[in-house]
Amino acid sequence: MKIAMIGPFGLHPKGTMSVRALPLAHALHENGHSVCLILPPWSYPDDSGRVFTDDGVTVINIALPRRFPVVYHLLVTWRLLRAALAQQPDVVHCFKPKAYAGLVGMVIWIGKRLGLSRVRLAMDSDDWEGYGGWNDIERYSRMQKAFFAWQERWGLTHADAVIVASRTLQSLVWSMGMSPTRTYYVPNGTAVQTETLPTRRPQASPLTVLLYTRFFEFTVERAVAIIAGILQKRPQIQVVIVGAGLFGEEKQFLAQIQAAGLTQKVTYAGWRDQAELPHYFASADVAIYPFDDTLVNRAKCAVKLIDLLAAGVAVVADRVGQNAEYIEHGVSGILVEPGDTDGFIAWVVRLLDDEAMRRSLAENAWRRMQEKYTWRHLVATVEDAYQ
Repeated sequence: MKIAMIGPFGLHPKGTMSVRALPLAHALHENGHSVCLILPPWSYPDDSGRVFTDDGVTVINIALPRRFPVVYHLLVTWRLLRAALAQQPDVVHCFKPKAYAGLVGMVIWIGKRLGLSRVRLAMDSDDWEGYGGWNDIERYSRMQKAFFAWQERWGLTHADAVIVASRTLQSLVWSMGMSPTRTYYVPNGTAVQTETLPTRRPQASPLTVLLYTRFFEFTVERAVAIIAGILQKRPQIQVVIVGAGLFGEEKQFLAQIQAAGLTQKVTYAGWRDQAELPHYFASADVAIYPFDDTLVNRAKCAVKLIDLLAAGVAVVADRVGQNAEYIEHGVSGILVEPGDTDGFIAWVVRLLDDEAMRRSLAENAWRRMQEKYTWRHLVATVEDAYQ
């Protein structure tokens, strides 16, 4: 089967195409399919016009046109569509029903209705984009917000198959009238496949608590309160923060850490490349994953949580959305009721004091990811959606 995957942006710095589309494409290629990723690299213009092969998957970054108002967007959409149809695909798989990928999906669907194309259209959603979702986080204009909200609902109800990354998105799509038989639940998975638990650093003092984050998943005040509470009860530990905010939220976070007098116990490592992350995971005794109960968080499928679990780290997380799909409470991690800061702190302290429990949770987290959430396991449902 020939599959053309369309992205709304490039491989970097945004994550959907690099952590969802590309590893899925690799799994499809391993199963004998021909897969091509077609991207508009406006998010990383240095990739404009670059074509390469990544483990058997062809990646085409269209050449970006000059930025003339309106015309630019039409040309980007046209170039994506033209590159996709040039592959003579059996399936066009659009990632996100908004922006350029959503526009390509719209043109293909209209073409199908007019009898101009017989290609199968799959629409993929890994976030709630409209009001209550990313519209409330990104700095879009009012016109953009209105358009993206409309585009999302249209795209999720005008496709041969809709692939969703969370149970919340599945329910939202059903509520729009999309048939359950045409809606496929495919959560994000891990591309890390190992036969043994990843190596951890030798036990050392002090113990380390890791926060791996983009900072939008929680209020800064609550994250600081959790860290302060842990350090109050176990002042001998060290806290390491890995990640950066979307709009510089880490500056507010670090300012509050300083105001609370915690600077000496908190190390901010900033944004780190994927290749550097295993070092931080191996050095963590417990990872914290605060996750406020919002529509954005309920709908998303947190790749950072997947990374932690697949690396065999004992995690304490809020019981929100997909977190409860990946973590079996008390077996492969700890789930705390959302907003229960005292309970969150208490569980972290308990794990810091109980090495055997930490090791058990870590090993079970790794095993659960390997047995249920590798892309080699998840790809079968995508293949069903393509039929």
